[in-house]
Amino acid sequence: MTSNRNGLIRGASIDGDLEAFVRYEGTPSMSPPLPKIYLAGPLGFSELGRAGQVKIARLLTNAGYEVVDPFALAPADEINRINGLASLDAQRDAWRALNFRIGETNARAIDASDAVLAILDGPDVDSGTAAEIGYACARRKPIVGYRSDFRLSADNIGSIVNLQVEYFIRASGGVTVTAATDIPNAISRALSTRAST
Repeated sequence: MTSNRNGLIRGASIDGDLEAFVRYEGTPSMSPPLPKIYLAGPLGFSELGRAGQVKIARLLTNAGYEVVDPFALAPADEINRINGLASLDAQRDAWRALNFRIGETNARAIDASDAVLAILDGPDVDSGTAAEIGYACARRKPIVGYRSDFRLSADNIGSIVNLQVEYFIRASGGVTVTAATDIPNAISRALSTRAST
């Protein structure tokens, strides 16, 4: 495991132990296992997004949750190797193989998590995030949506985001919140609701 300048401790890559999740300094190592929250969303794709992801992860960690970061599970060294291949054909073939492994690892990480926090910002919900929401609901994982984006993104005035995405969140026992400070309590309620059913 390695620690970066933000205090983020990264676990093993996609080929390593699936239990190697992202943890933040200050998390007690000898305590009972913390509830694992899979952080679904496109934040890891950009520098500004990663800064927001770290903020949300710290919020969750401070509330007593362990954050499962799918971006930390991806093999950065292999991604760099693929991007450095001289031939676009070789890159395409290598990405096809790696894409399947990344998708499988993310599905297993959702299975190993207690709940999902889905970032819903943007003009439309990120397609990968929408897929993770549907998968998590089918696997009976509670899902909390977080949308701080004030732009309209719904099918009609009766929903906050795409009606099918919103259905899966609500059907899982979760809700969608619009303030980051509401996330920990919403996850706690969703976990409690799921435990009582």
